[in-house]
Amino acid sequence: MTAELVRGQNHPLDRTRVEIRVAAGGPVVAGVTLGDEQGRLSGAEAVAHPGAPRRTGIEVPRQAAAEHRIAVDLDALSAAVHRVSVLLALPTGIGGLTAFGAAAAPSVTVTGLDGTGLVRYTITGLGAESAVVAMELYRRQDTWKVRAVGQGYAEGLPAMLRDQGLPQAAELAAEIEEAVGLGQARAVPAPAPMAAGRSDRPGTGPAAAPAQDRPSPAPTTAADGTAPSGAGAGGAAGPGTGAGAKTAPGAKAPDLPPAPANGGPIDYRHPRRRSTPAPAAPAPSAALPAGTPPSAAGPTAPDGPVAGDAAGWSMDERLYNQVWGMFEDLARSVAAYRSAADFAESRLEQELDRALGDPRHRLGTAGEAARATARDKHAALVTQARAALDRDLAQLMAESEVVEPALPPAFARWDSPVWQGYHVPQERPMALRLGDLHLPEVLDLRIPMLVRLPLERGLWIDSGPDAYAHGGPGPERDIGRRELPGALTDGPPDEAELRRLAMESAVAIAARLLAIHPAGDFAVQVIDPGGAAAPALAPLVESGALPAFPLPGAKGVAAVLEGLTRRVELVQMAVRHRAADALPADLDTAEQLLIVHDFPHGFDDRALTRLRYLADEGPAVGVHLMLVADRAQTREYGPVLDPLWRSLLRITPVPDAHLADPWVGHAWTYEPPLAPKGSQVVRQVLGRLAAARRAS
Repeated sequence: MTAELVRGQNHPLDRTRVEIRVAAGGPVVAGVTLGDEQGRLSGAEAVAHPGAPRRTGIEVPRQAAAEHRIAVDLDALSAAVHRVSVLLALPTGIGGLTAFGAAAAPSVTVTGLDGTGLVRYTITGLGAESAVVAMELYRRQDTWKVRAVGQGYAEGLPAMLRDQGLPQAAELAAEIEEAVGLGQARAVPAPAPMAAGRSDRPGTGPAAAPAQDRPSPAPTTAADGTAPSGAGAGGAAGPGTGAGAKTAPGAKAPDLPPAPANGGPIDYRHPRRRSTPAPAAPAPSAALPAGTPPSAAGPTAPDGPVAGDAAGWSMDERLYNQVWGMFEDLARSVAAYRSAADFAESRLEQELDRALGDPRHRLGTAGEAARATARDKHAALVTQARAALDRDLAQLMAESEVVEPALPPAFARWDSPVWQGYHVPQERPMALRLGDLHLPEVLDLRIPMLVRLPLERGLWIDSGPDAYAHGGPGPERDIGRRELPGALTDGPPDEAELRRLAMESAVAIAARLLAIHPAGDFAVQVIDPGGAAAPALAPLVESGALPAFPLPGAKGVAAVLEGLTRRVELVQMAVRHRAADALPADLDTAEQLLIVHDFPHGFDDRALTRLRYLADEGPAVGVHLMLVADRAQTREYGPVLDPLWRSLLRITPVPDAHLADPWVGHAWTYEPPLAPKGSQVVRQVLGRLAAARRAS
C-alpha cells in the first residue's frame, strides 16, 4: 500500500534500490542532488541533471517532460552522501509553463523496481515558484527514510542550487538549461495528422506522434516477451548506460536536429558524436619543395570512419560510446524513413479520397489522371525517403566495418580474431556483449548489444516455443536463422532443439563473463535438477570453471540456493555495518552467476522464495541470476512469479524481434551470442583462463 505524505512528513524505506516517478501538469526538468549531512553539495559533480544524467547510484532523464522516472541505488552511493534530493524545475525558452501554480500540482512517487508504490507526495500550495525541492531520501543511523519537502523557489533553478551551497549555481543552471534546450530541439516531427476516419493503420494519425521525454536507452522486454506498454512494437540494448526500457515507459522521440531553415537535407547523425570531416584537397605539388614527404604538408583529415571516434577516458569507453552512437543513429534514420513513408501513405489516401469524392471525376480520364498523379507523388516521396535512408545506412555500414574488428573481447563476437590472442585481463570491463541487434530495413548491419557491468538485472533465456514464434516469419528471420550457429535451417526448431540452444546460449554468456574478468573474480554455479544440461556444461566442467556437474534433484537445488542466500546475507550485513574484514574466511567473495536450468523443475515453495530473494537482492552484492526456462511451465503458480519474470531481461536462443526500443517503438531483432558452429573458441578461452587461475 502506498503511503501518502504531507509536507514535512517522513516515512522509512524498506529497500535501497528504488525508482522515483514524477508526474506534472506540463514539461518539467528532473534532477537529483547528493548532499552531506547538512544537505550541502560538494560541487557540480554532486548534481545529476539532463546534461550529466548519471552519477554513481543515480540516473535521471535527459529531457523535459510531464512524466519522469529516476533510478536510485542507495547502496552504490558514497558514504559521504546523506541526502538525495529530487529537484523539479520548469524549463525556459520552450514555450512551456513559467510557474508551477499555473498547472496541476506535481506528484512524486517512490516505487520498488517492480513498480510497487511505496511513498507518494503531491506538492500542493505552489504559486509563482519555477523550481522546487520535491522530496529527499536521507540517511539516519545506516537506514534510509523519505521526507516530503516541497520547498519552492520563485527565482528558479539558480536559487535552488545556491541554497544547497553550490558556489557555481548560476553556471550549472545555465548548463542544465542548455542541455534541455538542445534536447527539445532534437525531436522527430510526427507525420502530418490525417482526417478522422481515413485510416486505422498503426503508425499513422495523431496517436502515433512521439512523446518528448527520452530516458537513457536500455533495451528491455515485458515479462511475456512483448514490448512494454507504450513502447510500441519492440527494444534495444546499447552499451551500458543502461541498451531501449521504459518506453518502455512510453515511446520516446529520438534526438533529431531541426530541419534546416534553407530547406536542405536533414542531418540524422548523432548530435553528440564526433563527425568525420571530408578529406582536405591536397595542395598542388608545386606549392611544396621537391622531395618534401607527404607528412610534412601538414595534417590531413581522415577519409573514412575511425574506430574509437567518440568521447571517453579510455579506448574501451570510446568504443562503447561509439557503438551506442551507431545504435542511436540507426534508430533515428529508420524512424525518419518510417515517418516519411507513413506520411506518403496518408497523403496518397487523402488525395485518392478527394479524387473519388467528386462524382464527375470517378470515371473517365480526369479521374484516372488524378489517381495516377497521386500515386506518382507517393512513389516520389517514398523514393526520396529511401535514398536518404540508404545514404545513412552506407555510412553506418562503413563505420561498422571499422569498429567491429577493433572491439575488445568483452564487446567482440566469438568469431572475432581478438579471441585468438586472448589473455586474461587484469581489470574488470565496463560492459558485456549480450548479442546483436538489427532492423528489417537493413539486414546486414548488426549493432552489438552491450550492457553495463555489473549486471543490474538478471537474464531470462526463453526456451519455450514462443521464443521462436514471437518475432513472426519473414526474410530477416530466415537470414538470421541461416547465420545463427547451431540453429536449424529447415523450418523452426522443435522444443528439444530450443532447449539445447537456450542452454548453449547460457554457457556462451557465462564463458564470456568468466573470460573478461580477472582470474578468480567471477564464478559460475548451476542448478540442473534433471541433469539434462550436462552436454552444454561440458566446456565449463572440463576447464574447471565449474568444479563438477550440478547435483540433480531437489537436494541439489536446495544446496546451491542455501549457499548463495547465506553469501548475500553476510555481504549485505558487512556492507551495512562497514565490516568487510569480519566476513568468514571460507566465504567466496567473487561475483557469482547462478544458472538455473529447466526452471521450475525441482523447486518447492521454499526454493522459490529463495530464488526470488536472490533475484531482488543479489545483484547489489555480486550475485546474478540467469534463468533458462519456458514460462508456460510455471502457469500453475499463477501470479506469484510475475514479479520475478518482470525483473529479468528476456533474451532468446534464436533470432526474435522482441526487444523494446526506448524512443520510437522499433522492433529490434535480437540474435544470441553463440560461437560459430564447430568452433572450439569457447573451450580455448576457458582453457587459458584455467591456466591463469592455476598459476595465480
